[in-house]
Amino acid sequence: MNGFDLYVLGRRLMRLGQEATPRAGVHRLPTSVQLVLVDVGDHPGTSVSEVVARTGLPQSLVSAAVARLREGGALLTETDPADRRRTLVRPSPDIPARRGQVPTTRLEDVLGPALGLEDPHEITHVVELLTELVARFE
Repeated sequence: MNGFDLYVLGRRLMRLGQEATPRAGVHRLPTSVQLVLVDVGDHPGTSVSEVVARTGLPQSLVSAAVARLREGGALLTETDPADRRRTLVRPSPDIPARRGQVPTTRLEDVLGPALGLEDPHEITHVVELLTELVARFE
């Protein structure tokens, strides 16, 4: 495996994650908005410029995503008391409660077909490996 292989794997896993993530209302959030939401979830209390640096998205796109997510109630913003020019962003405390009410697609139902696996034990093993990988990044 090299850097390119890792990148391709990451993109494939991202697509599978999107497939397993329930659609919000009638439409799906654009990938850029999802990326901002995930980044802020991983780094609560972050500034918009820090989100730009981590995601590589343009400042205007991040600002628009933050505004959209704030209007939808997913994010909260406040002026940085240390530097009044910066806006700090954090997830809304309501998000975990909302997430618990949304039906989800089982990962096994997405991973099995994507990997061409039918044996439930093999699929469970893949989920266990991915779970271990996620834990290593925490």
